[in-house]
Amino acid sequence: RFDGNVGVIWPQYEKVEKIGEGTYGVVYKARDRVTNEMIALKKIRLEQEDEGVPSTAIREISLLKEMRHGNIVRLQDVVHCEKRIYLVFEYLDLDLKKHMDTCPDLAKDPRLVKKFLYQILRGIAYCHSHRVLHRDLKPQNLLIDRRTNALKLADFGLARAFGIPVRTFTHEVVTLWYRAPEILLGARQYSTPVDVWSVGCIFAEMVNQRPLFPGDSEIDELFRIFRVLGTPNEEIWPGVSSLPDFKSAFPKWPPKTTSHTPTQKENQAWNRVSPVHARHQTL
Repeated sequence: RFDGNVGVIWPQYEKVEKIGEGTYGVVYKARDRVTNEMIALKKIRLEQEDEGVPSTAIREISLLKEMRHGNIVRLQDVVHCEKRIYLVFEYLDLDLKKHMDTCPDLAKDPRLVKKFLYQILRGIAYCHSHRVLHRDLKPQNLLIDRRTNALKLADFGLARAFGIPVRTFTHEVVTLWYRAPEILLGARQYSTPVDVWSVGCIFAEMVNQRPLFPGDSEIDELFRIFRVLGTPNEEIWPGVSSLPDFKSAFPKWPPKTTSHTPTQKENQAWNRVSPVHARHQTL
């Protein structure tokens, strides 16, 4: 059951400072005057009043109303005030992007990287088990409690429910660096692997201390992927040549082989995390 009260009077919340911008609105740090707790307020932009609430906001509200999990940010309230809508979230004081920027030695702490990865996997496994694609996983959308290192998925403005048969979606989703190749190639039908791809890119970024595929355009992003993993063909990816934006004239890059052989210590540090394990922990 959703415990939020749409009729809450605005003076209950006091803005403290602007902390960022989400998919469709400004995010503020604020204080709940009743509980004295810090919360996050996401102000929804109503560009055209006659068009009502943006579909992205309706989607985020409807999905988060149904999801209750320790690794998904909690929607506490929905407030309508002065021709604006505010989403009230629990407040976490850091995101993974800021954490990596301010703690460049993260890669030297396998236990912490493993803890973050495990929590990302738990959160996304919960989403997928409830037939929800996040579709915008990136370090900026992974919030962290710096006291406990608890991590939570946030910003569900681009998320979609999925079902059988697989629905046709837009391909212009997910920040470029974390976008799966099937989306870059124009696929209109896709499923949970697009989120798993994003998780893999985020994991590599934590370990390597830099983005894995920092493309500056869709074609540059594709070619960066191909240079590392090899240009796909029908043998390794059946159906790839039928995707709308696949070109037979793409350069034929072979997959790169890694020059690094993990040490026994590294293997011991990383080999305890798997999506299957994370999924079982959520059920």
